[in-house]
Amino acid sequence: MPKIKKIGRDAITGRFIPINEAKKRPKSTVIEKIKVGRAKKGKCKK
Repeated sequence: MPKIKKIGRDAITGRFIPINEAKKRPKSTVIEKIKVGRAKKGKCKK
C-alpha cells in the first residue's frame, strides 16, 4: 500500500517546492498529497 506524502507546488510555475516554503507563500502555492511507493505489477499473460 503506498504512503501519502505532502508536497508543495508553485501555482505559477508548477514546480515542486518544500512544504515550509509553500507555507510562507500561501497565495501563490498549493500543498498537495501524493502517493509514494511501489506500483502494482501486472501479470504477464503468455
